Amino acid sequence: QVQLVESGGGLVQPGGSLRLSCTASLSIFSLYAISWYRQAPGKQRELVAGITSSGATNYADSVKGRFTISRDDAKKTVYLQMNSLKPEDTAVYSCNARYYAYNFWGQGTQVTVSS
Repeated sequence: QVQLVESGGGLVQPGGSLRLSCTASLSIFSLYAISWYRQAPGKQRELVAGITSSGATNYADSVKGRFTISRDDAKKTVYLQMNSLKPEDTAVYSCNARYYAYNFWGQGTQVTVSS
């Protein structure tokens, strides 16, 4: 059974940093495009950042310059480094792995930015 496990969430003050990790039990992890999504209470889920199998990245406008996505295929892990966090970044962050018809989600990790 495929599993995606997110970790690294928590409570942080505005301006602080967190690094999220998404570790997958996928047999050929390197082929998958991995994305981070977030969903705040009462809002729709939105794409935060994504990284392709070749390492190309994309970001939501709201996080450009503050968040960085990276991958370590040997560890089957994708990271989301989040700097200069704002209260509006508060949400449940989930990772998604996609390769053609294969599409998997993790359970999510809570990120709360508050003083």
